Amino acid sequence: MLRRDFCKQAGLLTGSLLLHHQLAEAFAPRHLTGKIRIGIIGCGDRGTGLLKILQELPSLFEVTALCDELPFRLHDAQKIGTASKAKTYADYHALLDSRAVEAVIISVPLDRHFQIAKDALLAGKQVYLEKTMTYDIAQALELVRLSQQRPNQTLQIGHQYRSSPLYYRVKEMIKQGYLGKVTQIDCRWDRNGSWRRPVPEPGLERKINWRMYREYSGGLAAELLSHQLDFINWAFDTHADEVFGTGGIDYYKDGRETYDNVQVMVRYTQAGMVGNFGATCGNARDGYLFKLKGTKGTISLLIDQGIYYPEQETLKQYGTVDGVTGATKITWDKNGGIPIVTGKEPLKDGSWYALSDFYRAISEKQLPDSNVVTGARAACTVHLANRAIYNHTVEKWQPAYDLS
Repeated sequence: MLRRDFCKQAGLLTGSLLLHHQLAEAFAPRHLTGKIRIGIIGCGDRGTGLLKILQELPSLFEVTALCDELPFRLHDAQKIGTASKAKTYADYHALLDSRAVEAVIISVPLDRHFQIAKDALLAGKQVYLEKTMTYDIAQALELVRLSQQRPNQTLQIGHQYRSSPLYYRVKEMIKQGYLGKVTQIDCRWDRNGSWRRPVPEPGLERKINWRMYREYSGGLAAELLSHQLDFINWAFDTHADEVFGTGGIDYYKDGRETYDNVQVMVRYTQAGMVGNFGATCGNARDGYLFKLKGTKGTISLLIDQGIYYPEQETLKQYGTVDGVTGATKITWDKNGGIPIVTGKEPLKDGSWYALSDFYRAISEKQLPDSNVVTGARAACTVHLANRAIYNHTVEKWQPAYDLS
């Protein structure tokens, strides 16, 4: 193949791997049916984070209600943008009874995801449910059944990175064969910190630091690694077949129950891949690391940046890609990689794209990309990972988890 043909097929004529124009347009929010009146159930770190994103989408959403059991969280949430006008609730049932709320964001501890999402659907609301979708597999399967009985309601799951144009482009590159046959996936999401939030009084320890207690939390696998596990399912249209895991409370001996150091290995038999997923609270050097390794090349991803590294044999086949007559010279990084760029403007926060997609799914009555079925697949994988980690077992995918 001629060098110019390779450049053209790889989308490199503008000096980088550019997202197709029509894909970029798809991420621009459109004013279709007017503002959607939305309430937020759970005003902790994640709930207020999403509230701030909603302030950037004033033509799409109007925040009409806020709910949290802790008064100081409601007070802090009301200070954000136009949320001062929202009605506040201590009981989510009362919020769901309100006709001033058409849609809800559910950002509560994991053990409460299922019941509140179920109640919201039964109340006729459109639902954006934070990841991981449910605490366990049985809840995931039941929520799929309930949601599918209510086709006029949207249930979107908050795996927000798959809504990013960057991750769409990577999925497209995999499909188009840039990586060849992918056999290895290496992922980490590391930090150097206890994950502990300050508690104003001892009685609130489990409400505020719920992530550290197994009664409420799926730990690092649910809170961090679920994003990468979900993307692999989506990009390769696959699921885990065998899950191995280990971990421990290896540094923070502070009474927590969920592990501060975990490693999960996943065998994707049908796809012919092995995935390695790890997280620690004791070292932040790698931070967010996501590498997809194929016979023709590697993609290395951060949350908002990506680099494509062709294999040596790929370069031999196509020649040294250094530009084409009449085109901008291709930009290589210092390690011999080609930046994956999705447009002239910097990427926005992944949640901006996810909430824009939520609006579009409701307005156009279309299934969002991160929906109840894909959310269930990720939730099942996370639960299998935690079984493997805590029970020292090899967990296997079951036919009952295959949903469509």
